Amino acid sequence: MRRSLTVVAAAAWFGAVATSAQLAFPVIELTHPALGYDQPTSDAVASLNRRLDAGEVQLGFEDRTGYLGSVLQALAVPVESQIALFSKTSLQAELIGPENPRTIFFNDDVAVAWMAGGFIEVAAQDPRTGPVFYLLSQMPSGAPRAVRDGRCLRCHYSANTLGVPGYLVRSIPSGLDGGILPWLGNYLTDHRSPLAERWGGWYVTGRAASGHHLGNAPVADRSAQDVVVQEDNLRLTTLAGRFDTRAYLSPHSDIVALLVFDHQMYLLNLLTRLGWEARILAHDGASHDVVMTRIAERASETVDYMLFVNEAPLDHVQGTSEFARSFSAQGPRDSRGRSLRDLDLERRLLRYPCSYMIHSDTFAALPAAAKEAVYRRLWQVLSGSADGPAYAHLSADDRQAIVEILRDTLSDLPDVFSPLPSRH
Repeated sequence: MRRSLTVVAAAAWFGAVATSAQLAFPVIELTHPALGYDQPTSDAVASLNRRLDAGEVQLGFEDRTGYLGSVLQALAVPVESQIALFSKTSLQAELIGPENPRTIFFNDDVAVAWMAGGFIEVAAQDPRTGPVFYLLSQMPSGAPRAVRDGRCLRCHYSANTLGVPGYLVRSIPSGLDGGILPWLGNYLTDHRSPLAERWGGWYVTGRAASGHHLGNAPVADRSAQDVVVQEDNLRLTTLAGRFDTRAYLSPHSDIVALLVFDHQMYLLNLLTRLGWEARILAHDGASHDVVMTRIAERASETVDYMLFVNEAPLDHVQGTSEFARSFSAQGPRDSRGRSLRDLDLERRLLRYPCSYMIHSDTFAALPAAAKEAVYRRLWQVLSGSADGPAYAHLSADDRQAIVEILRDTLSDLPDVFSPLPSRH
């Protein structure tokens, strides 16, 4: 799905005239009283700060990466999730380049970014209000703290993030110095994006059997009219030959981690948007029935994404780190040992095409009406009462397995999610 990056002016809540696909998500004001975005939050970094204040945990400083290792450990973010980009696309753009890439580590709730010579950036998903952005100085201190920083919202709060504070996964071919070359490609990417549009300005280790991508390819000729895809760039097993990886926690930017990251970030934006809309409607006095009607389309869009409608096909993807194993090991698992985190990688991302993020704190914290709308639509699709070409990728076995996994692993799943009729 080609979605070139565009700059769209903020539009008033409920007052926007949809003149493009982007304007389907008018920007919601942060100051709306239903949201409390500027109030104290309960995200993982806010919790870490409270534990630091109470003396329950300390952050250790290390010569190579400063506080990075201890921050990842304190936030339960795995080192094997490291992905790396060399395009100059952050607050610390001047530091980033092919020989000094920016690395990102992530779990379901937190993304931590680090590059040599800079400070640590953290985006932590508050279950109620969405992502909160923090910076942590890399100067040794007796009392290190992550501090909220609104500058991140300059890019992470716009129509490109669905009109709420959110995440951006961008693919922009970049030069030998990391400077972006948007005329060669300029995309916002998620799991629907074809591999041919992904990872411009990123490093990628691992391979997809027939998947050309834009990664690992700093462009030497700024007058070039296209990115030349070289076979050697499609099957890197380590980044050790591209820069000095001894200063980094990992020599990988695993293709499997990148695929999971691409899926997860856009879904978090969808969930934040859905929750905000439901909270605003309820705050403004809408009845339950009105809220359900008004958010039905948004819930359907969210469910389609959770069920991988229009997912770009994959072909025998192979990673290079322990990410795939550690990701799948997290569960939860049903009585037959199946998990929504089980990876496929032969033809699609997940073995059972329903997002594991249905088990996340963000999903659990959705307003009751929003969660009800999602469950209602999810059952309509899985039961076959809502059918059509968009759901042709869901086989009878897929639908049955997803329902069974959800029944065993979600305590608040509505009773309507009954076992599907046998195919025999």
